[in-house]
Amino acid sequence: PSAEEEWPEAEKAEKLARGAALKWASGVFYRPDKLEGLGQYRSRETQRNSSIQSRLKSTVQSYLEGVSTGLEQLRSVAQEVQGVCQELGAARWALLDSAEQCQGLQQMRALMAEHVQLASVVQLLPQLFSVHEACSHTLQLLRRQRLLEAHAELMMLEQLRDDILRQLQLRGLSTAQPPVLSYFGGLRELNELLAAQLWDVAGSSLRLVRQDPTLFVSAVRVVEREERIDDALLLEATFLPPGRPKGWRQKFQGVLRESLAGARLRGARVDTTGPALAEHLAALREGVVSELRVVKDLMVQCVPPHYDILGVCTAACHQALAGHLQELLREDLDKQGLFLLLEWALRVYHSSEMMAHPDLLPEVDVSALGPLMSPELVDHTERKYVGQVKASVLEWMQRTLEVEFKEWFREEEPETDHQGFFQSALPAIVMQMLSENIQVASLITDSLQQKVYIMALEELEAFLGRLREALVQCGKEHQRDRSVPRFYSSYLLATLNNNLALSSAVSSLHPDAARREVPASLRAALDRTQKKACQLLLEELLLDLQPLCLQVPSRRWLPGSQLVGSMCEVVERYSKAFCRVRTPVCTLLLAESELVVTSQYLRALLQQKTVCRSQEERAQLCHHLLQDATQLRDLFCGLGLEQSQQSLEAIFALRELICLKDPALLSLEVLGFITKYPDVSDEHISTLLDLRGDVSREMRHMVLEMMAQHPQVPPEGYRPIFSTILLPAPELPFCLRKAKCA
Repeated sequence: PSAEEEWPEAEKAEKLARGAALKWASGVFYRPDKLEGLGQYRSRETQRNSSIQSRLKSTVQSYLEGVSTGLEQLRSVAQEVQGVCQELGAARWALLDSAEQCQGLQQMRALMAEHVQLASVVQLLPQLFSVHEACSHTLQLLRRQRLLEAHAELMMLEQLRDDILRQLQLRGLSTAQPPVLSYFGGLRELNELLAAQLWDVAGSSLRLVRQDPTLFVSAVRVVEREERIDDALLLEATFLPPGRPKGWRQKFQGVLRESLAGARLRGARVDTTGPALAEHLAALREGVVSELRVVKDLMVQCVPPHYDILGVCTAACHQALAGHLQELLREDLDKQGLFLLLEWALRVYHSSEMMAHPDLLPEVDVSALGPLMSPELVDHTERKYVGQVKASVLEWMQRTLEVEFKEWFREEEPETDHQGFFQSALPAIVMQMLSENIQVASLITDSLQQKVYIMALEELEAFLGRLREALVQCGKEHQRDRSVPRFYSSYLLATLNNNLALSSAVSSLHPDAARREVPASLRAALDRTQKKACQLLLEELLLDLQPLCLQVPSRRWLPGSQLVGSMCEVVERYSKAFCRVRTPVCTLLLAESELVVTSQYLRALLQQKTVCRSQEERAQLCHHLLQDATQLRDLFCGLGLEQSQQSLEAIFALRELICLKDPALLSLEVLGFITKYPDVSDEHISTLLDLRGDVSREMRHMVLEMMAQHPQVPPEGYRPIFSTILLPAPELPFCLRKAKCA
């Protein structure tokens, strides 16, 4: 083939070169003036081509020399390989000739192996014959508690046994192992005896460390030896003797933990009644601190650092104490026992009296071990304690109320304070009882204090309810016989002062001085108790006023009587008694008494069927109303009740309705009256119109129609007057049979 067909890449390269050259030349000589430098370009390119050709020639020459050297080396290697093949062939023929001679050497090899085994046995015979004697000697050493020497003998015997068993296993003679194990059977007994002594030493570690730590240190060294042997055999992983791994370190540490943690917690059942539990917890605290001090100061020096013996013992004590507390909490404990356990677990345990003792710090740290009692158990125990305290508080409060109830029937007035106010010991007893329980709970945790505080408020609220029931019972007995109790009103006033004392002192029970708020339910209970006592007092006042009010209005009253004077004497007598109660309630009682007097006066005026028969009787009635209302108003103003706080203005307003001379103006006057007193009803107005005696049926209808067109709604804070006055139902007209009623 032609050169172009053999090297197509060369042809392609030449074409590319020619094209590139043509492109370059057309770019350089595109103007006629550039043709002058053609000779320079030709000479320069000629020199460049000569340089390239010389470099190509030198490169090709070096390649040709390297190829020649390589061919020479290949030729020498081929000759050497041929010689080696000839020598291997000769060696093969020589080996084939000596194969029959090698078969005769097998018997010699077997005899040699048997000779080696017999030589090994001969060397071991003295040791094998002395096995039983060594076992006896080791047993004597163990009985004399010479642990290190006994363990050295035991290790030597075990090493002898293990070597024999290993050789039998390597030679596949597993069937020969049982006789060997039987021959060395005494080693098992020695191991068990040594282990028992080690566990005894671990169980008596605290005593040994205090008196003479030699035996304890020997036991630790024996355990560490065995642990190293176990590690080596497990690492070898080819042969594991019987009874391995022993794991004595783990067992030794377990017995050590058990002895340190459970020595004081095992044994007889703990007496949880009376002072026995407190004595048990105190002994437990002292014992734990003493034992940990021995471990920290003495035992740590007798064991390797990796034992972390102080941390292990601390954790063991912590776990054992936690379990012991749970066992104690399963008992039927009273509130004192529950308090002691909570105080011991939550305060004493972490204090400088126990785990934070100066002799134990900083090495002993129980912060990472968790709480001695779980939050759930603490909450359950606190609730149980609060229940016990609640039962005790309930019992004491009931007993206090019974004593208070009996004192109400005494033949002497209640005690007075330095200001002359009636009082009793009830508030002081109740508040002291509740305050002491809250303060005792504050010694444990804030949560327990809060629970006891809530319980105290609930019990105080329930106590106030029982106090109201006692007041009602006392009031019923007084209604049956007004001479019993003799000083009924005085003890009601003392109860009001007691209620004020409780109301002012209850805020001091709150644990947080910045948040001393009285709950709404308790405040309502205090208000209900005050209202009940005030109600009974006002009922007593009412019983004295009712006989006098029956004369209003009457024919005997119109000409003039000392009725209001008698009422004023009754009010003055009661107001003098009201001065024995403190200011807020005293003012309240005076205001309520004024309302009672007003309502009773109006009730008597409206419920009687008296009708003015003439203008003179109306004038006389108006004069008496003005005189009575003025006298009563002056009385209450003199007693310290401001006129703006009085309800006697209703009598003056009612008088204006009766004194009105022109009945045609009644509608306007009644409209003003119902605007000022929105609780007045149609029946009240109708009765007033009847009292005038000069109102026609048409005028009455017009007034009632006007009231219907102007319904009134009492404003907020309005003190009802007329709504408490109930009028008798009007008599129905007599009707004949089968006739329509008028």
